[in-house]
Amino acid sequence: MKAEATERELKASGTVYRWDLDKTYLSTDFDSFKGLVRAAFEKAADKRTFPGAQVLLRELCATNPKGVYILSGSPQQMRGVIVEKLALDGITYDGLVLKPSLNKLLRGRFRFLRDQVSYKLHALLSSRLAVGDECDEVMFGDDAEADAFVYSLYADLCSGAVGLNVLASILEASRAYDDDAAALLELARAVPKQDVARRIFIHLERVEPSTVFADFGRRVCAFHNYFQPAVVLLEDGLVDADVVMRVGLELVRSHAFSPEALAASYADLARRRMVGTRTHGALLSAVTAFKPASVEGAEAMTALGDALRAQEPDEEPAPPRLDEPLDYMALLPSDKARATRAKLRARARPRH
Repeated sequence: MKAEATERELKASGTVYRWDLDKTYLSTDFDSFKGLVRAAFEKAADKRTFPGAQVLLRELCATNPKGVYILSGSPQQMRGVIVEKLALDGITYDGLVLKPSLNKLLRGRFRFLRDQVSYKLHALLSSRLAVGDECDEVMFGDDAEADAFVYSLYADLCSGAVGLNVLASILEASRAYDDDAAALLELARAVPKQDVARRIFIHLERVEPSTVFADFGRRVCAFHNYFQPAVVLLEDGLVDADVVMRVGLELVRSHAFSPEALAASYADLARRRMVGTRTHGALLSAVTAFKPASVEGAEAMTALGDALRAQEPDEEPAPPRLDEPLDYMALLPSDKARATRAKLRARARPRH
């Protein structure tokens, strides 16, 4: 047991975690004018996190990773309230980058307001140069913007799978400003070539099917709730099973999830070959040994154990590494079309 813990700590200490904020960590409504206004004027204490997100991120911070970096499309003017919110949640981090929207707007750069590709890619590559040492990266984003596209492109630029000529074509197609494109090409040229991306998690905030990002390969794991990435991180050896239990218990206790819903979330991962028998066994052992403080929690763990016993995977997990490079010039328009369809569906949903 001691050797296993040491190995896990070594893995975690060489890992960088990157998190988006809105629609990934914070439950923010950007699909309506009312939602935009509310997000701009909300106090830190009133901002809501997605169920289980706070627990999982706090647990990842506690593994003493190489770094935790937060990259958001929120404007820089919101830094104070975001810093306060993260402090209230007990989240420690090594970097927080917000979008300089007002500065760009005052300079007449209106396209920048909608641009996620060049903005986020510049922040990621700059951060990678600052991190320096060789280390794996785990990235969290959502399906509302181009996170799957940007994270994947960033990973393949770092590994050398995508060349500068492809990047130049992507930046031209995404209508990046010339000087921004030139700066990005320099950063991509300078970044050390390492296969850095261990896993890319995409939160399905818009209630899409988990197969919606299949074109990005197995490196991208779309998820419906935070129990799912906790389980996959267990599979990857970055957290122990007790972390998964704490995330699951938070969902049951504070957010009305049923143990059966958690087991169904696990079964979805097993069907997609994201987890295997080793993780299944670790979860069963943990659910038996885990001792929640409340009777409700103990009953939930018992029910979760019963449900998991019927969900043993039929196949072992498939490796997350890509077999062949992605066709980003084909993915860019299809990802934009997907985001537009999802946004229209979100606007059509009734709001309470």
